[in-house]
Amino acid sequence: MSEPLDLKNAAEAFDAADPLAALRARFVLDDVTYLDGNSLGALPAHVPARVADVVRRQWGELRIRSWEESGWWTAPERIGDRIAPLVGAAAGQVVVGDSTSVNVFKALVAAVRMAQADGATGGTDGAGDRTGDGTGGGGPVRDEILVDATTFPTDGYIAESAARMTGCALRPLTPAEVPSVLADRGDRVAAVLLNHVDYRTGRLHDLPALTAAVRAAGAYVVWDLCHSAGALPVGLDEHGVDLAVGCTYKYLNGGPGSPAFLYVRRDLQARFDSPLPGWNSHAEPFGMRSAYAPASGASRGRVGTPDILSLLALEAALDVWDEAGVSVAAVRTKSLALTDFFLRCVEAYVPDGRVESVTPRAHAERGSQVALRCDDAGDVMKRLIERGVVGDYRAPDVLRFGFTPLYVGFADVERAARVLARALAD
Repeated sequence: MSEPLDLKNAAEAFDAADPLAALRARFVLDDVTYLDGNSLGALPAHVPARVADVVRRQWGELRIRSWEESGWWTAPERIGDRIAPLVGAAAGQVVVGDSTSVNVFKALVAAVRMAQADGATGGTDGAGDRTGDGTGGGGPVRDEILVDATTFPTDGYIAESAARMTGCALRPLTPAEVPSVLADRGDRVAAVLLNHVDYRTGRLHDLPALTAAVRAAGAYVVWDLCHSAGALPVGLDEHGVDLAVGCTYKYLNGGPGSPAFLYVRRDLQARFDSPLPGWNSHAEPFGMRSAYAPASGASRGRVGTPDILSLLALEAALDVWDEAGVSVAAVRTKSLALTDFFLRCVEAYVPDGRVESVTPRAHAERGSQVALRCDDAGDVMKRLIERGVVGDYRAPDVLRFGFTPLYVGFADVERAARVLARALAD
């Protein structure tokens, strides 16, 4: 039996045994093989009706009453509590609102402010492992921010602006370089901004080890979870992460431009000093006070009026997780199986030397995407899309394929690799 037929049969067998296969029917999909959920997740089928109710009844009939009667005002915290278990956090630590970029800015500046306050007082964060300098301000000033040099560009832009605002120097490093720099001069580092999964290559970084290294140095870590939230276990509480942000329109399927989330660990919330203190994060938002007094809890991460339509579309999308009883662990198991199978199919169908995988083979180092390098990647992706296989292209030479286990099957994987081989031949 030929390898292509073997792979088709294998895909059918895998799909028949897949415990998550039935979830595909909960999404609006067609004959296109959609492998771009790492950019924009598919539409859950029940969301349009839910959004129609928000528009026609809550906005159209109840109007201003919906802030209270429809729960609009409390939506950022309520939806945050629904995202929390998907990233390994207890309730009361996640708030939803604003964009990823805005939340990165809030988290990073707040992290630097806490670190510099520790240095001035020799204090700790309540967990007992913040060292400060212990001298009441007489030791080294924490005046450096470390940023993932391979990060999505906006994180770098935000980090550069935060460094200027806080009087810090910005040091771009690969995540692999961070521990040695912390060991060498960790007493100068205020905050470290890292990506859990590299957006270009799909490499999964070691969140537990890197978090421990940052905290041991007395600095604060901010994790960008855009390419891991909803795709794999994160363990924010378990691993003592300080602050984290993430988008909701990729593996959480919240829709284009759906609001991002901000995680502030419970014992840091009283010290979280947002650089964007809006009226929504005021302790008395309707008191209209001229002086700012921050709210308690994760609500300190709010700024202005929530984007209700997008926010409630996201809330509806999260029903897929709750109603189907899907666990992140099950999603991770299927994700690894899908990406393993894709790499196997590519090896079987694509001539040697035509593409090179830049995604790690080791499961512990892989997110939920596979990135392939080829010289004419932009043109190849156009040909793939014309043939009904949708991934995306990242300059200068990377084809990205995202695997969302809630709706991608093994037959999709086999077909994508087969069509890729034809597109490359053209």
